[in-house]
Amino acid sequence: QVQLVESGGGLVQAGGSLRLSCAASGRTFSSYSMGWFRQAPGKEREFVAAISWSGGSSYYADSVKGRFTISRDNAKNTVYLQMSSLKPEDTAVYYCAAVLRAVLGLARASEYDYWGQGTQVTVSS
Repeated sequence: QVQLVESGGGLVQAGGSLRLSCAASGRTFSSYSMGWFRQAPGKEREFVAAISWSGGSSYYADSVKGRFTISRDNAKNTVYLQMSSLKPEDTAVYYCAAVLRAVLGLARASEYDYWGQGTQVTVSS
């Protein structure tokens, strides 16, 4: 069992930055690949970024590539999402998720075993 708690969301102006954190419980955090997803009002949940269990591989949605960076600290059981050059269209609830083995790829929400409760990110224009 893995419990995930996101933090770091808030209100920021367009062009600004935020860093989201996701703290995980459990001693097996380093075995899980981690992902960030987001969901805007009236829209489906979408993939943002993912990182392998070792941190050696990372993946990004085209919409955030070059602006967001995912990282992890296995010693602290935490995964981060550094968001820069934020745009109003980045406004959403951001969720972190954990998966032990993703058969169909880390961009698929259905692959993930555990989810956090989400943190709101609002980007004003």
